[in-house]
Amino acid sequence: MPVLQPTRQNETRNFFTEDPLIQELIRTHLPPDFASWAEAELTEFGGVCAGVIDERARHTDREGQPRLVPYDRYGDEQSKVEVNEGYRQTAAYTYGKGIVGYVHKDIPALGRKGNYFYSFAQGYVLSQSEPGFYCPVTLTMATAYLLDRYGSTELKDRFLPHVLSTGDTELYEGATFLTERQGGSDVGANETRAVYENGSWRLYGEKYFASNAGTCGVATVLARPEGAPEGSKGLALFLVPWHREDGGLNSLKIRRLKDKLGVRAVPSGEVEFSGSEAYIIGEKDRGFYYMMEALNLSRICNAVASVGIMRRAYSEAKRYAEDRHAFGGPIIQYPMVQDSLVKMNVRLEAQTRAVFELVREFDEWYANPEAARDDGMLRLMIALVKAETADQAIHFSHEAIELHGGNGYIEDFVTPRLLRDAQVLTVWEGTANILGLEVLRLFGKFDTATAFLTRMQNELGELGKQADPIRYGLNRLSGELRDLADLEPAEQTRVIKPLQKKMIALYEALTLAKAGSSTALRIYADAFLRPLFGEKEGRWSLEDGQKVLQGR
Repeated sequence: MPVLQPTRQNETRNFFTEDPLIQELIRTHLPPDFASWAEAELTEFGGVCAGVIDERARHTDREGQPRLVPYDRYGDEQSKVEVNEGYRQTAAYTYGKGIVGYVHKDIPALGRKGNYFYSFAQGYVLSQSEPGFYCPVTLTMATAYLLDRYGSTELKDRFLPHVLSTGDTELYEGATFLTERQGGSDVGANETRAVYENGSWRLYGEKYFASNAGTCGVATVLARPEGAPEGSKGLALFLVPWHREDGGLNSLKIRRLKDKLGVRAVPSGEVEFSGSEAYIIGEKDRGFYYMMEALNLSRICNAVASVGIMRRAYSEAKRYAEDRHAFGGPIIQYPMVQDSLVKMNVRLEAQTRAVFELVREFDEWYANPEAARDDGMLRLMIALVKAETADQAIHFSHEAIELHGGNGYIEDFVTPRLLRDAQVLTVWEGTANILGLEVLRLFGKFDTATAFLTRMQNELGELGKQADPIRYGLNRLSGELRDLADLEPAEQTRVIKPLQKKMIALYEALTLAKAGSSTALRIYADAFLRPLFGEKEGRWSLEDGQKVLQGR
């Protein structure tokens, strides 16, 4: 039997124009003039991402990975990270499109600032070709957030224009260095010290998993000032330039770059500080809390990257099933293939809607700092969405490989890279266990379990009979959350993750109901809600499945 050639791999594509859902979300959630401008920009961006950026991503993953050059030709330490020319061009183009800058400064064509919604739409499109490079973008976004929100006027004047550069000045990519060898997720165990010497702060210590090392211009770093208490409350947040003003290294070095399974575009290294000049951000005893705010932003970025990978996995699987002929016809005609694609489609719609609803709420919170209050609900939704989308990015990549058969395991196709890149998303910004502990903390501190149930009930009240499966699941969940409250703390940690899955599944179904996606909602309820609550998987009609696959 002849081997199927990847006949459509080089066909002209556009990750924005071939995706009706992201177009709908842009038109629904942005003001008309902003939406019109954004559609034109994303049309260009979607074509570049599906074309040349995708080609560069494949090269970087296979042959063009970042390389540490520790010494110059004279033997002097330089800790230089070399990236390939295509990567540099991708960085210049993407930052030039305002993926970071236009959150904080005016879009020239509109005369006003952009927002996170538009930035995350760009990130969703970008992640379909290069989730590895979206990591440095995420770190730069977090650096910009911390500087803009908590930096002194002097710090902002000196560094923020470079972090927000869209080509108008030299770009300083950002980084956030938290992890240490002895601490990991236990940030309170960090040992990096901050010493005040001769009128300035100096950092001493090591960060063990420092992404964007060597390519960032500045990094935000947690360190413990001398005399500060142990634990997370003793940590301050510092901005550390990679180079001194004279161009030399800022008393730091990269010990080595990590040899990672995926997301190979981003250099992740071990960084040692040996008296690096640093500038304190905000109040000295609030560093941990500032960084946790930035972590929540990064968790949304993680979810955006996840749904981007899910979208690419689904679109590749569907196109392949339409092209691949076996046993007398295209394999998309066979019920088992259709079932897999239909399930992927409705879950993708539900999770993409959930992610961008979360982004909309984050934009509202960020735009009104005086009115914003921490009742835990935003953090709860971020934890729930991040955990589930990261899991599903891996599942979708696996499904795409299986639908490709043997070709799905071959590096000529994008599917192996999708799986390798997706795997890190369950680890970055908090593993499932860490997120489960976060949910339990929020339950205890803010009673967010009750707040979640109340919110769901209020929004369901406006919907008709089609939302009955959600109401049934919500009643069941209410009882399970009451049972959770009666358990000992150790027992709670053993059952929280299954409960989280039920919470996010109900929320995702609600986003479908509110959007009027009745066909997708019926299939979602049959395929995902019923099994979660101990019922047999429902059987949707062939007609409904065909509507989904045809985009109706």
